[in-house]
Amino acid sequence: MKTHLHTVPIIPELEKNISKIKEISGGTSELLFNEVNISGIHCCLMCCEGLVSTAVLTQLVIKPLMELELDSVSPKGLLEHVNSNMMLSIDRPIADNYGDMFRLLNSGFIVLAVDGADYILAFGAQGHERRGITEPSGENNLTGSHDGFTELIRTNMSLIRRRIKSPHYVQKLIVTGDTSQTDICICYMSDRVPQHLIDRILQSIENIKLESVFSTGYIKPFLEPKKKSIFSSVGMTERPDVLCSKLTEGRVAVLIDGNPYALYIPKLVSDNFQTLDDYNFKPYFGTFIRWLKYAAFLLALLLPAFYVAVAVHHPEMLNSTLLLILADAEKNAPFSITAETVGVLLMYEIIKEAGIRLPKVVGGAVSIVAGIIIGDSAVKSGLISTPLLTVAAISVISGFVMPGLSQSISVLRIIFVICGGIWGLFGMSLCASVVLFNICSTEDYGFPYTAPFSPFFGKAMGDTLVRTGFRKKQEQNFTVEELHEQN
Repeated sequence: MKTHLHTVPIIPELEKNISKIKEISGGTSELLFNEVNISGIHCCLMCCEGLVSTAVLTQLVIKPLMELELDSVSPKGLLEHVNSNMMLSIDRPIADNYGDMFRLLNSGFIVLAVDGADYILAFGAQGHERRGITEPSGENNLTGSHDGFTELIRTNMSLIRRRIKSPHYVQKLIVTGDTSQTDICICYMSDRVPQHLIDRILQSIENIKLESVFSTGYIKPFLEPKKKSIFSSVGMTERPDVLCSKLTEGRVAVLIDGNPYALYIPKLVSDNFQTLDDYNFKPYFGTFIRWLKYAAFLLALLLPAFYVAVAVHHPEMLNSTLLLILADAEKNAPFSITAETVGVLLMYEIIKEAGIRLPKVVGGAVSIVAGIIIGDSAVKSGLISTPLLTVAAISVISGFVMPGLSQSISVLRIIFVICGGIWGLFGMSLCASVVLFNICSTEDYGFPYTAPFSPFFGKAMGDTLVRTGFRKKQEQNFTVEELHEQN
């Protein structure tokens, strides 16, 4: 993304150039200036303290430059000689304006400015502190790899390239954010993704006019359709192996510098019920686990609402024993079943939020207070009935199976409870119809969110409701682009 500094050319006079740089930077302390003479020409080496490797700076840049001796060389001739005949760095960009120069400085490059030259030469020598590659904390697996994305975009790019060595795999770096100047990488397989889709995604990112981009939440709204949808049509993962599998299916990934999560487009509804372990188990067990997740989704979303609807409007659906147990449990409760259920679900959301935000050292105290003190005391005091607490607990635990849908489930669960409490099963059906209409109408860049269920695509069904073996899968060779062509 261009700023006004990109229109300001480099001043050839070195003293004025240094003064201009100090003026633009406001005299910031971490910007270091080292004025030296190289082959009799007044030069200046600049870098940002803490972003540059001292060893690389000393051994590969400063020492060779100080030993350089050229006769009767011009300022531009010196830069051309350094750039053409000296391998000081693999990455050696050239900048002729202050916008590009400051971007290089703030990205860990060493900048060489020469008196009399209207451009600068930079050397890649990044060496800032970074977090090592560790196991992802939010997407655990039993049999897959144990490395996850880090905050550095270059490291994340290498993790993908290490797995996909095909020359058709393309990574394009662009910059967004007027102030943050954040690096964003678009990743895709050029032989599986149509160019018009890449152009539309690049256009969407280039249209971002935000001052800063620090995480995936800044980018997702611009990649999703403008129409309001309940579920997100942009996927997110912190696992390189999962992202590579999406890329080989013909999807497009977006990496953001400073964030250990990657986005991929498009996301299908079936992605929420698939994990890496499904493909490492036997097909029959992978199918069983997948069906278990679909059942857990229905329990997490509809069980509390179904309990409220039946207890309030349709008690004839219960057998006599269950009806007596329910009536006995609810007779001393001071609130209506609907208000009681909504209160329990809201309390769960508060407890979950507290457990996430608290430091890990005291995080265990939340479960003790919530489980023993609040839960047990509320039941014994008669504020909450035991059957209701059991139903809410089953629903909440079922929601843990699909962490990618937790936000949508948390809100929809309460809406279903309110509709079930007011209108019974009819209200639940009405609410379910609205949700289904919204899901079926959601699409991103022409890819329906509900595919391959709707529109139905039989070739892709072998990896949705069931998990077929790899012998059969290699014959299908399905990509999401085929969905787009069929649609």
